[in-house]
Amino acid sequence: MSFAKGMKTIVVATDLTGQSEAALEYARKLAGGYGARIVLAHGTDPVEYAAVDGVPGRVLRGMTEEARTALEKLSGQLLREGIPSHSEIRQGAVAEMLVAVAKQYDAGLIVIGTRGMQGAGAVIVGAIAEQLVRLSPCPVLAVAADWNAGENRPIPGGPVLLAMERNEASAEAVTTAYSLAETFHRTLIVLHARGPAEASAFLNTSATTLEEFGIRPTGHTPVRMVVKDGNPADVIVEAIHQYQPSMLVAGVKRSSETAGPHGTAFALLARSRVPVLCVPPETANPASVQKSQVQAGVR
Repeated sequence: MSFAKGMKTIVVATDLTGQSEAALEYARKLAGGYGARIVLAHGTDPVEYAAVDGVPGRVLRGMTEEARTALEKLSGQLLREGIPSHSEIRQGAVAEMLVAVAKQYDAGLIVIGTRGMQGAGAVIVGAIAEQLVRLSPCPVLAVAADWNAGENRPIPGGPVLLAMERNEASAEAVTTAYSLAETFHRTLIVLHARGPAEASAFLNTSATTLEEFGIRPTGHTPVRMVVKDGNPADVIVEAIHQYQPSMLVAGVKRSSETAGPHGTAFALLARSRVPVLCVPPETANPASVQKSQVQAGVR
């Protein structure tokens, strides 16, 4: 299913602490552009309270009622803006809770807020978001709480930046980035970072073309191809600084081949100051997804 056709429901992780405000703002814009509804999802994570079973019932009920009141207020605001909305409150680990809600409502997108660069290290910034990316059946948009601050803030009407890699998610990432650029009338910049082997085989960066990645501009949306040599995460961060995109789109594999628990997706989530849309492969059967999740260490 294409990104546009699947964008009928957007699940937004809502923490009620302010960290998710930027995520909700982006979800609003996407819902308006695609005519989608928003499901506000709030969860009680056992990690925060040692174990949910250890929280007194009256305290847990109080927490739930407080969350329900806050979510109903947010939902009412969205409805006044013409965006259909309702809320879900559940117990459980954040990533698994969001995946369950997304599957229940056949969502085309999950939006989650990250803490940004203030007061948190890279592991805290990206770990839950990357876990969600590995588990999710649909694209995941991670929006840093400080996305609109500092020298790398997106410019009005900024382009959509597609980080182009040769992997099983490439085709879906291309379709998604094109859809966003067309819907919001933005330029699409296709960025490809060449590794040492590719760079030595094709010394001229102009030898890499859009057609190699199955990208055929229609003329309705301006498309630029940018090729740079170096580590993908470093190249992408440099491009963000240069082009100040409104969003970064990246095709993400179900498991990481990078040594250690995290891969390029984690690096992008931890370092990018603009929203990162992680797009999984379209055709991933449940058995292969479960196997890759175990390999990625997210179970």
